[in-house]
Amino acid sequence: MESILITGITGSGASYLAEHLAATYPEAKIHGITRWHSTTASINLSGIMDRVQLHECDLCDFSSVMRVLQVSKPTHIFHLASHANVRAGFVTPLSVINNNIMGTANLFEAIRLAEIDPYIQLCSTSEVYGQVDPKNVPIKEDCPQKPSSPYAVSKTAQDHLGYTYFKSYDVKVITTRMFAYFNPRRSDLFSTSFALQVALIEAGKQGKLFHGNLDSVRTLIDVRDAMEAYRLALLKCQPGEAYNIGGQTTISVGEFLDVLKQKAKVKIVSEVDPSLLRPSDVTLQIPDCSKFNSETGWTPKYSFEESVEHLLENCRRQIWHKQSKE
Repeated sequence: MESILITGITGSGASYLAEHLAATYPEAKIHGITRWHSTTASINLSGIMDRVQLHECDLCDFSSVMRVLQVSKPTHIFHLASHANVRAGFVTPLSVINNNIMGTANLFEAIRLAEIDPYIQLCSTSEVYGQVDPKNVPIKEDCPQKPSSPYAVSKTAQDHLGYTYFKSYDVKVITTRMFAYFNPRRSDLFSTSFALQVALIEAGKQGKLFHGNLDSVRTLIDVRDAMEAYRLALLKCQPGEAYNIGGQTTISVGEFLDVLKQKAKVKIVSEVDPSLLRPSDVTLQIPDCSKFNSETGWTPKYSFEESVEHLLENCRRQIWHKQSKE
């Protein structure tokens, strides 16, 4: 990879990707799109600021997207920028839909008009499948899409935009549909929310752990494995195709909470917070990743136990760091 562009580079997942690519390709030029009001660059990218060139850009502003492409001339693009909080999307649906769909449309159109020919990884999600009939589990890429949230609708539209630009304009879009993963930098994920609350309770800063629906079933992988999967997708997968990516550990949200309670240094009392319940929920997300695995040879490196420890220790470190500044 010669020139890499990552949209949303200061975000929770993209910053891990930037770190991984910087270590894997020490000679590559790494460019990143960030919004002018982003406050996470100095935190999430602190270890690689000397390796990345940041470009202030709003994907919903076509001219600024074109400017970044003309400057960076990317050979590989990882499109991770997105309003990705499913629950928040029910509160501000139009904002999520406009940002995710128009931002992606602007990126693809700018690529077409800039007359560059990069490989593009479109970061999609298992949410596009919605509530799947149990007979279709594990979920294959051709499973009917029934998005059940504004966020999922926006990601489904992104999928279709990617295929349209591939089919109509030969834009080399590779779509990856990521299932649930551990990410210490993303507090809206149930796993991170639980781990942060455990750390707060251990530090004496919170009394109880609050949660939403505990019955949903997820297949989990480590964020570090997820980012390696993204890298391999652009190297080995076929443009115009979609690929499921997920882990090998299937667990309910409630079972995961029990695992954290067992690892906690103090007794954890938990209760339902009605505000954390979604108007509609996707309760069964178990992927069939055989298509991706066969084309890339990818398998998760980190065990479930290692991933939980990595998550919990990172969350404890975040709480300790905040306390040290008080």
